[in-house]
Amino acid sequence: MIHIKYPLTYTGLFCIAAVMMACASGPINIPEDLRPEDLVQRGQEAADRNRYNHALQYYKAIIDRFASNQEMLCTAEYEIAFIHYKQKKYDTAQTEFNALLGWYDSPDAELLPQQFKKLAGIVLEQIEEKQRKKKDPRSASS
Repeated sequence: MIHIKYPLTYTGLFCIAAVMMACASGPINIPEDLRPEDLVQRGQEAADRNRYNHALQYYKAIIDRFASNQEMLCTAEYEIAFIHYKQKKYDTAQTEFNALLGWYDSPDAELLPQQFKKLAGIVLEQIEEKQRKKKDPRSASS
């Protein structure tokens, strides 16, 4: 149990919250025997709970462990880009979605999961719309 000697100020509460969040978002232990589907499931569950750092670690484990599985690589790359989009890291997400779409220019594109091509295109349009509105606030009302 933590015993606090002095009353907490707003700044003190903020510091405690920041420390707790840092501890909660550190590296996680990902069992080596998990299948890529299990990693996707755990990544989605973490993202659903707004534990984006943990979700990113699961998706990066897919990239590290299953580099020859193009379907799982597309899944992981899409999910990583989408997390960055949800975090409003639009430049990063845009770069990642465009890199993912580059896979669909390859000779083996028909073997790739087509939903990620479509979804990446949709999110890229949303990012471009947000960027237009940011540059010209008057377009937000039209």
